[in-house]
Amino acid sequence: MAAGTDTHPSTRSVMFGLVALLLVAACLRPAVTAIGPLLDEIGADTGLGSTALGVLGAVPLLCFAAVSPWIHRPAVRFGAQRMVLVAMLVLTAGILLRSLPGAAWLWVGTIAIGAGIGIGNVLLPAIVKRDHPTRISTVTGVYSSVTTGAAGLGSGLAVPFLALTGNWRGALALWAVVSLLAAAVWTVRGRVLPTPPPAPAAATPGASMWRSATAWQVTAFMGLQSTTFYLLVTWLPSIEMGLGVDRATAGWHLSVYQVVGIVAGLGATALMGRRSDQSLLTAVAASILVVAMIGLLLAPNLVLLWVLVAGMSSGATFIIAVSLFGLRTRTIAQTAQLSGMAQCIGYLLAASGPVVAGAIFDVTGTWTAVLALVAVCAAGQAVVGAFAGRARYTHDETSDEGSGHPGSRADRVS
Repeated sequence: MAAGTDTHPSTRSVMFGLVALLLVAACLRPAVTAIGPLLDEIGADTGLGSTALGVLGAVPLLCFAAVSPWIHRPAVRFGAQRMVLVAMLVLTAGILLRSLPGAAWLWVGTIAIGAGIGIGNVLLPAIVKRDHPTRISTVTGVYSSVTTGAAGLGSGLAVPFLALTGNWRGALALWAVVSLLAAAVWTVRGRVLPTPPPAPAAATPGASMWRSATAWQVTAFMGLQSTTFYLLVTWLPSIEMGLGVDRATAGWHLSVYQVVGIVAGLGATALMGRRSDQSLLTAVAASILVVAMIGLLLAPNLVLLWVLVAGMSSGATFIIAVSLFGLRTRTIAQTAQLSGMAQCIGYLLAASGPVVAGAIFDVTGTWTAVLALVAVCAAGQAVVGAFAGRARYTHDETSDEGSGHPGSRADRVS
């Protein structure tokens, strides 16, 4: 370690660093969730059908999947601080490019948005484990709640922004202000807080995250959670309009779906506390979404109630999924690796959700089968969550440096 490096930053510096992290977290969803309420305008302007619009909603997820497994190496080489700054700049550029006239820019900008968010998705859990090792669940719950709340604002403000700017391109472009501000604050954070030295290489390089059964369980939980969330974020306004809800109200319902997740997420954070086992919590949180989908099918007149119930499930399971990256690993490096693996496979699975839902509607003309699909995914999430929530690490203590774990057994796929 270089001489003179301050390894004990002041409380004020740590708090500023946390604020910067929360501002970055607030940028990780609005550029995606703002699309849903504007799909009709985008389709009418560009000529894209339901399936193509589903693909548009899936592109960021495919980018998350493509970027996630490769972020660990440049983060080690250049530092997480620099890579998060790159993420915010790429996100800002993508938002602006997407708003330029011409269909090609819509796709190019969306790809850039997905790449920028993908970097942040992977690195924030590792930064939390590094900077707040004794409060992983609490800090993860707070920043995940900020992410969820910002996602809700992205949906809820889409139609007002449309009215303000007069077109969907301007409504989407406004979110570049937030990501540019986050980039500026994150730059200051790098000067306020010391940059830790690179972590030492693992003693046994052969201990692969991809061979851990626990890692695959976390990945499956993350994938199913993301599948249901992004399917609903993309199509819930259209589903509600099919039930007779007007567009503006449907947009705000989508906002409510995400904002109510803040309360549920904070509740899940409190329930997790410092417990080592989250099996029951994960199973129950995911099962609530099954109830919501059945409710929409059997009692659609209570649509707002079922949106609230669905939002509770999505908010809680998202925070649990992100928390598991740090709770199921021993070192910061392993956290980044599990985060990259889970988000790569998870978002690849999630990307199919909006596309399949759009294709199903094109074929059937109704949303019944789509709601049934969400219920099936949520049921699967409850089952796999019961396994992912068990008190164990992805690797044995001898596989890499790390502190002990209550019930420190680590499962491997043979």
